[in-house]
Amino acid sequence: MFYRYHDSRIGRLLLAADETGLQKLLMDIDDKPWHIGEHWRNATDELDKVCKQLDEYFAGSRQRFELRLAPQGTAFQLAVWQALLRIPYGQTGSYSALAAEIARPTAVRAVGAANGANPIAIIIPCHRVIGRDGSLTGYAGGLPRKALLLKLEGAQLPEQRLLSI
Repeated sequence: MFYRYHDSRIGRLLLAADETGLQKLLMDIDDKPWHIGEHWRNATDELDKVCKQLDEYFAGSRQRFELRLAPQGTAFQLAVWQALLRIPYGQTGSYSALAAEIARPTAVRAVGAANGANPIAIIIPCHRVIGRDGSLTGYAGGLPRKALLLKLEGAQLPEQRLLSI
């Protein structure tokens, strides 16, 4: 596994990939130390394309990532993460809508847990999931980051939802 740190508008990110694709994009969160695997190696140019596309996204010139992704999770988590990839840039969805999309309409809480376990933040856009009432709900990177990402994408939310962060 190759890894690299990358500075962004929302703080330092940890990227990790192997020959199958990007496996991790983690945000620097004070109370959660990053785990660098024993056999991980510093990337040379292996993650340059990821960094370039992230920079373009934060500059507002990229709406869709074109990267090989290889998230590791259960079949249920992988289904949720695939559904997240179908939420268009600048739009939002709800946990109940995601549950319905993966044909598990009663699994709303499990969808929320899978969303929270997303190992490739931003690129697999878990920040686009909000409460059914339009409220900004939990985000592993913190609600201020979620609000920033949604503002960057021009998501239409009740203004008070973004200002209250």
